[in-house]
Amino acid sequence: MNDISRDIDPALVERFAVIVGDKYALRDEQDIAPYLTERRGLWHGRTALVLRPGSVDEVSRIMRLATETGTPIVPQSGNTGLVGAQVPDTSGREIVLSLSRLNSIREIDVLSNTVTVEAGVILQTLQEAADAADRLFPLSLAAQGSCQIGGNLSSNAGGTGVLAYGNARELCLGVEVVLPTGEVFDDLRKLKKDNTGYDLKNLFVGAEGTLGIITAAVLKLFPKPKGREVAFAGLSSPEAALSLLSLAMDRAGAALTAFELIGQRPYDFTLLHAPGAVRPLAEDWPWYVLMQISSGRSAEDARALIEEVLSEGLEQEIVGDAVIAASLAQGDAFWNFREVLPDAQKPEGASIKHDISVPVAAIPQFIEKAAGAVQSVSPGAREVCFGHMGDGNLHYNISRPVGGDDEAFLALYHAMNKAVHDVVRSFHGSISAEHGIGQLKRDELIATAPPMAIELMRRVKTAFDPAGIMNPGKVI
Repeated sequence: MNDISRDIDPALVERFAVIVGDKYALRDEQDIAPYLTERRGLWHGRTALVLRPGSVDEVSRIMRLATETGTPIVPQSGNTGLVGAQVPDTSGREIVLSLSRLNSIREIDVLSNTVTVEAGVILQTLQEAADAADRLFPLSLAAQGSCQIGGNLSSNAGGTGVLAYGNARELCLGVEVVLPTGEVFDDLRKLKKDNTGYDLKNLFVGAEGTLGIITAAVLKLFPKPKGREVAFAGLSSPEAALSLLSLAMDRAGAALTAFELIGQRPYDFTLLHAPGAVRPLAEDWPWYVLMQISSGRSAEDARALIEEVLSEGLEQEIVGDAVIAASLAQGDAFWNFREVLPDAQKPEGASIKHDISVPVAAIPQFIEKAAGAVQSVSPGAREVCFGHMGDGNLHYNISRPVGGDDEAFLALYHAMNKAVHDVVRSFHGSISAEHGIGQLKRDELIATAPPMAIELMRRVKTAFDPAGIMNPGKVI
């Protein structure tokens, strides 16, 4: 047994355990361990109990008891979040509630282009189910093999498809939520148009489990593209990438489904550290773009569109070199190159990461200005810039100087964050584009957001969770 159970009255632990049964009430230290830290290892929590309910009714009963006894609850899905929202604190008083057993796809409605899915369904499982029904679920993340739909919605996940399809909030038509009181808000509707009062579902999407527990959702599906073409292009500058984006949007319109910007440094890190990574282009370039065009008409149409974009880009000297994937396998390899960028940075030592967004037109200016800010904090630090240029979201990560000390570099964490985020705010951008606030950015949000915005968020939190038991210490 986990010896920290004394932090919660053992009799209370038992009352919670009875709801889900001993098999799904984890109390052994080894069983609990995977739920107490996150993938970057920045936060390590404590708990006496991890509950794994198998039904909405069990979630409801857990929350009723939590409200009755004032017991804090930390909802957790796939535990792939990057801001610590899913990790309990170190008090040992909080109980982790895992949604992984709520993993049914309740319905795929091909005519309505919707899917009704429970919170514990793994994203890749949903993608595959949609594909089997000749439909597309476009949310795509590097963690899609383990992240779950409840967490995707609670963090308003973005990913590579936002340019064409929107983020998780825009893909969600309705939700089923268990409130802190145990009441169930059933809003599993398939309507694309509904002007009957406040849009309540969007209070829960992106709330990171602080207002209630999303147990199911109705999500949008799309017709499967009949043609997909992927290309890798080498360019001289972010300005050239912005020009190529404008050209691609003009020529391809809604068929442009991804436009990823990659700096030379993350490109080089991937070639150096990612097993099996293959150089997409023969020559090196200061910047690269990974572009995808998807056609609802035919493979030939997609090919013609991407060839037109790249040919004109080469003629205008926007593009230095480019290659179009010769097969589906090569297209997948191009995407794999992009997806392993974060892991390829790890062998280079300590890093300080930023998930920011600025207006698309301001990206080149941001990159130039932020580089100066980084060097003012840590001369020799290495900017590792890549991300979803098509929607203005960059992962602006900073690796320590070559030969530098990891601990000394990480001691600059807050100074580096402030320097980069000050630049972000100068362009009226966001300090959290898709990862959320969690613990990582909570204090900065409170310190820098408009006071009225913080006050309104606190009023909403108090209205939904007056006892303060829902994921306390996160977001607000």
